[in-house]
Amino acid sequence: MSWLVISASEVGTSHTATAAPCQDSCGGGVETLHSREPEPLLWLFVADGAGSASMGGEGADLAIGEGIRFVTEKLARKEFGLGDTFACDLVREVRRKLHIEAEKQDRPVRDYACTFLGIVSTKTGTIAFQVGDGGIVLDTGAGLELALIPAQGEYANQTYFVTDEDAINRLQSKAYPDRALRVAAFTDGIQRLALNMATNKPQESFFTPFFAGMSKASFAHEDQLAGLLQQFLASDHVNARTDDDKTLALAYWKGQWPETKLVASLDTPPEPSEIETGQGVSGSKGHVDDGLDKENPCSAQSNSSSDSPAEGDHAA
Repeated sequence: MSWLVISASEVGTSHTATAAPCQDSCGGGVETLHSREPEPLLWLFVADGAGSASMGGEGADLAIGEGIRFVTEKLARKEFGLGDTFACDLVREVRRKLHIEAEKQDRPVRDYACTFLGIVSTKTGTIAFQVGDGGIVLDTGAGLELALIPAQGEYANQTYFVTDEDAINRLQSKAYPDRALRVAAFTDGIQRLALNMATNKPQESFFTPFFAGMSKASFAHEDQLAGLLQQFLASDHVNARTDDDKTLALAYWKGQWPETKLVASLDTPPEPSEIETGQGVSGSKGHVDDGLDKENPCSAQSNSSSDSPAEGDHAA
């Protein structure tokens, strides 16, 4: 068996008003990991281009593309250990790609500023990682949890970007010993709908309809479900709560579940388009430059290896 995966991005009303394109990007899929026997491997990546960056949307697209390339190359080499080092190496490669593009176009790398977060999972473990805001909610058998606290600054709508000079120091990651059964990765456009911001916990009522629908759907329904997700993100209900670009990537394990979780997954809440939850408005984000994340998995490596082909990084 494998994961059912759907994802969508939708332009925010603030961008529509100025005829600006959506600056979010996302991707998700399932590959085959050849170890002792073939097994599925899930990957989900999400990126949000900085509103203040002239090429932020292009940066987000490049980040997702480089994430896919990194995973594909690792699979081809049969090199797969899902831990902090994997997350560090992936983010370094994304940064390298953005630096190469900036140099090619004779632009400062800050023009391609974007957040970057994602998850990779197999039957033997899961790694979640994040630079900036947005969020990753997952269930490895103990219920939904927020994997990492979204990185925000002293003021509203401020965050960090993967192009920042200290992005490797800002990187957060968390490893799990089990397969991810349910996963949602999203940009900050729906962060206030998806999370209880006071407690940093998932809004169960937001996610339940999506996962309930996916639990009953077959792989033949992926396109239909993706279309419904796109409609939901573009709905008046969501746009009344956020004017920012919105991205949501979802994965649901269709194989055998632990018995206690299987029972819970058979609930029948309303369809995703009928969600009535969440509040708050997210605007365009700014950049913060105060202190270092204390959950940084790469600090021991970051001072000894360069991840940029250019002379140096540029702050966003």
